[in-house]
Amino acid sequence: MSWILYALGTALALAAADFFVKLAAGKLSNSVAVLLYGSCAFLTGLVWVLWQRAHGIPQYAQTSGVLPALGVGVAFSSVTVGLYATFEAGAPISVASPFIRLGGLLLASLAGLVLLREPLTWRYVIGMLLACIGVYLIITR
Repeated sequence: MSWILYALGTALALAAADFFVKLAAGKLSNSVAVLLYGSCAFLTGLVWVLWQRAHGIPQYAQTSGVLPALGVGVAFSSVTVGLYATFEAGAPISVASPFIRLGGLLLASLAGLVLLREPLTWRYVIGMLLACIGVYLIITR
């Protein structure tokens, strides 16, 4: 299960992103914050593409992949705007971040079931119920 290591690294990056947004919120306009985020994302992508090209790794883009990839960009930009607005409004990171992340995970999971026809099991149902209970407990402290 090598994907678990990637998932753990990604979870760490998400936690760091939330923490840094909390530190920056209210200290710069949300538009400047999104511009800085987008610049970092663009430069990361550019360096990665150039590195792969330099190592002879083929670059390609199918139409069926470009539109969803653009959707990722729009979605993560919206997440960034939402995080800045949430923390600028005074939300505590210990409540807002788990609420946002668990809520997003629940919605993505439901999309997997409904739109991608992924399997529904009793373990999944129990996990979803526990996650919903967790969200409720977090936001009602």
